[in-house]
Amino acid sequence: MATGGTDLSVLLATMQPSLDPTTYVFINTIEPLTSLPLATLQPQLIAQEAEGTTIVTTEGLATSHGYKEIVFPCKKISLAVHSSLEAIGLIAAITNRLKDHQISTNVVSGFFHDHIYVPAGRAEDAMRVLVDLATEAKQQ
Repeated sequence: MATGGTDLSVLLATMQPSLDPTTYVFINTIEPLTSLPLATLQPQLIAQEAEGTTIVTTEGLATSHGYKEIVFPCKKISLAVHSSLEAIGLIAAITNRLKDHQISTNVVSGFFHDHIYVPAGRAEDAMRVLVDLATEAKQQ
């Protein structure tokens, strides 16, 4: 059973993008997950891969914990619409539109919302693109 919306036109028209002003970064570590200071590192995202663990956290927390190799300073845009994890096309429509404006994306879907990490210097541009996309969807 799907939880959340699946109708692409409704999802696009009601997505209500919201920009988090915090700057986030990606860090990678080969330390075991159980030894990481997750309570104080406050990760937004953890991805375990064969090469190590990727963590997305704030730039300030990453540097205060001694991580020197931080990459992709970015801003997080969250979509206020509750999309189903089984929704088809929402992420493709968003990333394709941002691609058309030369804005890179790293996307993660939570249980209730989708979150798009975009380069910090392009966050306002990305917001305009997403608001325009939602406006276009409302007019159809």
